[in-house]
Amino acid sequence: MTAATPYQPVESPAVWRGAELTDATTWATVLTDEQRREIADAARTAAAAGLTTPTLRVENFPLPGLTSLLQQWVTTLVDGRAFVLIREFPYDLLTPEETEIAYVGLGLHLGTPVSQNAAGDLLGHVRDERIPRDTPAVRLYTTNQRQDFHTDGSDLVGLLCLHPAKSGGESRIASSHAVYNHILAQRPDLIEVLRQPFYWDRNDEQSPGESPYFTLPAIHDINGTPRIFYIGWYIRDAQRHPGVPPLTDEQLEAMQMLEDTANDPRFYLPMEFTPGDVQILNNAKILHSREAYTDHEDPAQRRHLLRLWLTAHNFATVEDMLRDGIPPRQD
Repeated sequence: MTAATPYQPVESPAVWRGAELTDATTWATVLTDEQRREIADAARTAAAAGLTTPTLRVENFPLPGLTSLLQQWVTTLVDGRAFVLIREFPYDLLTPEETEIAYVGLGLHLGTPVSQNAAGDLLGHVRDERIPRDTPAVRLYTTNQRQDFHTDGSDLVGLLCLHPAKSGGESRIASSHAVYNHILAQRPDLIEVLRQPFYWDRNDEQSPGESPYFTLPAIHDINGTPRIFYIGWYIRDAQRHPGVPPLTDEQLEAMQMLEDTANDPRFYLPMEFTPGDVQILNNAKILHSREAYTDHEDPAQRRHLLRLWLTAHNFATVEDMLRDGIPPRQD
């Protein structure tokens, strides 16, 4: 008999299963030629004025023709299915530098970019750096290895595809609230386990004097709604540090069930990125993964995505410590 639980399932448009969303025309936005030109023109104007991705501000990147569309995306991210896919971003009309400005400029209408690593980078390059991951200090996104379902340290995460892989690299997303509801229905005892603190590795990105790990539950409530913040390999990597207790059998079982549920084809929605695709996710409601991939030999053709972590304007989707990305290292 399932034990009684004080928790209730989540009911919202963000609770969905991938099998319900197989028709991409119901959730993908294809930019018109006019909208593409407006973004490209704004980028060229900003670049000609000497602005760069760190110095660009939203007032330097007006998009009056996209006002209604931007509001639709915000509504979808906050109150709807919690993800957006935008097609035909005008990278093909711009230089690489202008493309970066255009992407950051679009992002500025949704939120403020935050640091993605200890170096304080506000725009991330997701590509295989061909460095062996023999230590957690080598971030998994800089390899061609699979990244299991996880969330990122910001309100929103955006990915712009410039080049897909030769093969593989499929993006998969899952409703974290659908995953939560399933675990709650099947094993409410494991929900309780996931609500207790876990130890997380800092990937050697801590400042001098800081602990190399921190503690945080995988599930905590934001304004009364459960939020899954989960990166399984960060938790497993933390086991390398003296002073971190071994994961218990219950913790391992809870982690496995969370991962197994998200990886169930009934739950996740696959996305094959093509050049010019922009995927934006609400980290409070969506788990995402990436399949392993094989790259082209030509460096110019290798898989390359641009990533933004954004603290959203006028709404918070995560607790304060998870809104501002990774603090730049203070040496």
